[in-house]
Amino acid sequence: MRSHSRIRGKVRVCVIAPDGRVKRHPPSWWRLLFGLPGKPMIAKKHNTVTRQGEGLIANLLLASPEQPKLTAETGFIQLGTGWTGNSPKANTRCNAPTGSMEAIDAGYPVTTAAFGSTGDNVLRYRASFEAGKLNASGINEACLLNGNTAEAVSLAYAQVSPACAVTSVDTLQIDWEITFTGA
Repeated sequence: MRSHSRIRGKVRVCVIAPDGRVKRHPPSWWRLLFGLPGKPMIAKKHNTVTRQGEGLIANLLLASPEQPKLTAETGFIQLGTGWTGNSPKANTRCNAPTGSMEAIDAGYPVTTAAFGSTGDNVLRYRASFEAGKLNASGINEACLLNGNTAEAVSLAYAQVSPACAVTSVDTLQIDWEITFTGA
């Protein structure tokens, strides 16, 4: 018998303006022509569980894991502006980091459903870069880490597309899902 187990994920990045609404990209010439607003600054993309991440998951199944779990106390998300598409599986950090890493929000990670229910194999992380914590444009990459030191291990890496801009008055919310599947 052959197993087809996989680990996959997706990332949702949302920029929220000071009024609490989703911020919008400047309208394209086409949208201007028809009087339409710019598209919302919401990016949804699949991620790559890194080579380090696969090792981290295997390590967590040991009786005495050597690496820290990725929790609200130890988990961080790093953002960057250097997505190249070259070897994302090998990435250990963002290629061109911007701003400071943000800790995973309290209460995360969570599964998307109770144990034994459909969705119990999906693990969700969330980090919220509150207003004043980030001021960057061209954000096009993100990395999910089990710490904020040089020893931290990258669980997953993702492209943020379309790239987004966050001013000092905006909030950036990132929802990162890792799905464990098998057949």
